[in-house]
Amino acid sequence: MLASLTPARRRAVALCMLALSAGCHVSPAASPAAPPALPLKKLRLYETGIGYFERSGNISPSSGDSLPVPASHVDDALKTLVVLSDGKARVTGVEFDSVLSGALSRSLAALPVDSDTPVTYREVLASLRGIEVEVTAGDEAWIGQLAEVTEAPPIPLASPSPPAAGAGGDGGAAAGEPGPAERAPAAPDTQEDLYLTLIQRGGAVRRLRASRVDEVRPVDPAVAGRLGAAVGALSGRAAQIRRSLRVLADSATPVRLGYIAETPVWRSTYRLILDGPRARLQGWALLHNDTDEPWNSVSVELVNGRPDSFLFPLSAPRYARRALGEPAEELSTVPQLADKTPDQLWGDNVGMTFTGQGFGAGAGRLGGSHATRTTRMRDGTITINGGTSESEVLSIGNLAELAQATGVENGALFTYRLAGGLHLRAHGSALVPFTQQDVETQRLTWFGGEEELGRSGARVANTTRQTLPAGPIAVYEASGFAGETGLPRLKPGERAFLLFGADLDVELRARERRSEDVTQKLVFEREALKEHFVRKHRRRYVVRNRGGQERRVYVALDIVKNASARGFDALDFDDASEKPLGVLRVGPRSKLEREVTIEEALQRSVAVSSLSARALREKSDVAALPAADRVTLGAAAKLFEDVEQTDKATAAETSNIARIEGDLARLREHLEALGDKSGSPAGANPLVVRILALEDELSGARRRVEQLEAQREARLEAVKAELGRLR
Repeated sequence: MLASLTPARRRAVALCMLALSAGCHVSPAASPAAPPALPLKKLRLYETGIGYFERSGNISPSSGDSLPVPASHVDDALKTLVVLSDGKARVTGVEFDSVLSGALSRSLAALPVDSDTPVTYREVLASLRGIEVEVTAGDEAWIGQLAEVTEAPPIPLASPSPPAAGAGGDGGAAAGEPGPAERAPAAPDTQEDLYLTLIQRGGAVRRLRASRVDEVRPVDPAVAGRLGAAVGALSGRAAQIRRSLRVLADSATPVRLGYIAETPVWRSTYRLILDGPRARLQGWALLHNDTDEPWNSVSVELVNGRPDSFLFPLSAPRYARRALGEPAEELSTVPQLADKTPDQLWGDNVGMTFTGQGFGAGAGRLGGSHATRTTRMRDGTITINGGTSESEVLSIGNLAELAQATGVENGALFTYRLAGGLHLRAHGSALVPFTQQDVETQRLTWFGGEEELGRSGARVANTTRQTLPAGPIAVYEASGFAGETGLPRLKPGERAFLLFGADLDVELRARERRSEDVTQKLVFEREALKEHFVRKHRRRYVVRNRGGQERRVYVALDIVKNASARGFDALDFDDASEKPLGVLRVGPRSKLEREVTIEEALQRSVAVSSLSARALREKSDVAALPAADRVTLGAAAKLFEDVEQTDKATAAETSNIARIEGDLARLREHLEALGDKSGSPAGANPLVVRILALEDELSGARRRVEQLEAQREARLEAVKAELGRLR
C-alpha cells in the first residue's frame, strides 16, 4: 500500500510510524535528561559468567541517581541488589520502568498478541478504533473518533475534474476522489487502499482514504505511549535497551550499591619461561566489557571460583489467573442477537504458565595436560584364573605418597585483584596480567609407555598462595618457543606434568621382561577363593640420549600404587593418570642400561564352582602360607576330588542319554516308515519292543543325572565348609 504514495507522502508516513514507535506523539519537546548514573567503582568477575557490579556515591532525594543496566539484566539486579553503607544512609527503595513482555505490551495497544506475527499498517490503524485521533492531510486536519478501517476500492487515474471538499475527504458525492491537493497521479488499480471512518466532534462523519493521509495521531498521550511500548517490544534489541533503576535514598555519606549481572566469562592464559629449577609463570586474563558504559579506573577482581547463580523473572508484571464465575442462568448484557457476549472472555482465556529454574555453570576446565597410551603387562603362569586388582590385605608400599601434598583452600573462592584501576571502553576487550611469580619446575622427558616416543615436558608445582585457574600455557626456553599445552586447575602445593613437544633425542627400550607371582594369603569369602599375591617384575631398560644436556627420563609404570620399585634413580607419581613414575638420569650423548625390580601387591578371585583339585593341591604346597591354611587347602582338594568324580559320572550319564535319544529317534523313523506292513501285533512288533525298552532306559538315566547333580551340590557344600576355615 505504501508503494501507492508519492515519495513525500511515504516519508511522512514513515516519520509518523517512527514517531509512534518512539513515543513522540505530542508536540515536539526536549527529551528529559537521563538521570545521572552512580559511578562504577568495583567489578568482580566470576568463572560462572556473572559479575558483581558495585557503584558508590552520595545520593539525595532530588538527585535521582540511577543504576544503568540493560533490560535483560534488570531481573538479576533486582534479585541480588545489596546496600552497603556506614549505617547513616536510608534507602527506601529502587524505582524502575516495568519491563513488559511483548505479548502484554501488544495486548495493551490492541495489537495482535502473537509476537511472531508482523504488525501491518492496517493493524496499527485498527488498534485506534474508538480512540480520538487527529488526522492530517496536506494543510487540513480533523479531530474525531476513528470508527472503522475498511477496504477501499482502487482509485482511477487522476483527472482534472473538480475536487471534493477537503483533500481526501468525502464532502458529498465525490467522497474520496482526488482533489487539487494531489501531488502525483493515483496508483494503479492493483494497489490496495483503506477507508478511515472518522466521527468528528459535533457528530460529523468523514471518510478518508489512508493513502491521502499524512498523519494519524492519538490525542491521548497514554494511547501513544502504549503504541510506542508495543513497537519497542518488537525490536530485536529490546533486551539490550538500557534501563535505569532509580535509587530512592537520603544520605550525606557515600552509599555502595552492589548487584549481580551476566558478564562474559573471564579466561586465563599463561606463559612459562623455563630457567633452571625455577621458572617464571605469567598469567594473563582476557576480559570483555559488553556494556554500553566505559569502565573508567574501575577496580577489577578476578574470582577463581564457581558460585551458583540462576535466572529468575522479577521485573515484568505477572498476573494470576482467576476462574470465571458464571451466573446460574444464562444472562447477557447485550441483546441475544448481538455478535459479542461475555462468553468471549472464556474463549479468550489464554493460559500463561510460569516455571522458574536455573543452575550454576562454571567455565570449561582443561583435562589432563598429557595423554598416555599404556598396555597392560602380561601375567605370569596363573593357576587360578581371574582378573587382578590391587590387594586389600598385603602392603608393600604406597607409591602415591610420592605425590605432592594436597593443596589447602582457605575458602571456596580465590581472588586476583588487578593492579591499579582498569580503563576499558564500552564493548571493548583487553588482555591484562593478573599474576607473575616464580614457580618450582623440573625439566623432563616423558614416556607414557615403553614403546612410545619421548615427550618434552616439565613438572610444575604451584608454589604460590593462590589457586591457578585452568588455561592454555605457552612454554619458552632460552632457545625460544618450546611448545604449548594446557595447565589444569592447580591449588597451592599441587603439581602437574606438562607435555608440550616431542623429544627426538631420547630413546627408551625394555630389553628383558620377566615376572612371577608369589602367593601370600588365601581367603574364602562370598562363594569365591580370593588370592593375595606379590607379582615380581624384572626389567632391563636401555636409554640413549643423543642431546647435549643431561635428561631426566620419566617412565609411566603400569602397576598399582601398592608397590615398591628398586633400580630407578628416583620415583614419582602422576595424579592425573594415577600412575607411578620411575625416573632415570642419563648424561649428555650417552647410553644407560639399568635393571629394575618391581613388586606389586595384587589380588584375584575365582568362584568355587570353577576351582579344581589340582589347583587347590598346588596352593597347599606354597611355603609362604601358614601351615593351618595349607592343611585346609589339602583337605579341600581331597573333597574336590569327589566333586570331580561326580562331574565325570554326570558327563558319562549325559553322554548315555544322548545315545539313547538318538537310538529312539532312529527306531521311531523306522516304525513310521513300515506302518502296519509288518503283519505282527503291536505288542509283538520288535521295533515297538525296542522303543519301549529304550524309553525305560532313558527315564532311568535321567533320574541318575538328577541324583548326581544333587550329590555334586552336597559335595561342593562340603568343599565350601572346608575353605571357610581360610580367614
